[in-house]
Amino acid sequence: MPRDRDPLVVGRVVGDVLDPFTRSVSLRVTYGTKEVNNGCELKPSEVVQQPRADIGGDDLRTFYTLVMVDPDA
Repeated sequence: MPRDRDPLVVGRVVGDVLDPFTRSVSLRVTYGTKEVNNGCELKPSEVVQQPRADIGGDDLRTFYTLVMVDPDA
C-alpha cells in the first residue's frame, strides 16, 4: 500500500507516535467477529473479552512483541 494512503500515516500515528517503518508480517486483531482497524470505534460491550491477534509470517522461530498504544491518552 502506498505510504500516502496507509491509514496509520493518514491518521498521523506514523510520524507522531511511531517512526516510519516497513511492515514485515501481517497483523489482524479481532474482538469476536469485529476486526480492529485504524479509526474503528468499539463499544465497551464489544471489547469485554480478550482480543485475538493473528500475526503472519512463515518462520516459527521468530518471536514478536505486540504493544497497544493510545496516542490520544
